Amino acid sequence: MASIKPLSDRVVVKPAEAEETTESGLYIPDSAKEKPQRGTIVSVGPGKVENGTKIDMTVQEGDTVLYGKYAGTEINLGDDDLLIMRETDILGIVED
Repeated sequence: MASIKPLSDRVVVKPAEAEETTESGLYIPDSAKEKPQRGTIVSVGPGKVENGTKIDMTVQEGDTVLYGKYAGTEINLGDDDLLIMRETDILGIVED
């Protein structure tokens, strides 16, 4: 399978699967499913340089993160649907 290495302060995220049923057990049709806003970081860029200073990334591969509903650009890599976005599009890291 091909892989992708993001540049600068970008990350590649594998979105979580959309909910199939409600909490009460009702089936949700495809047309009514909400875009997931949670995913797992697959790949991380090296960080960015701002005013001559290198700024390291806060997130790392394997982190589960929350991001905005319309954040990132959707890409297909093999059979995987992924998002590529800037680190600033990430709202937070989920800590279990």
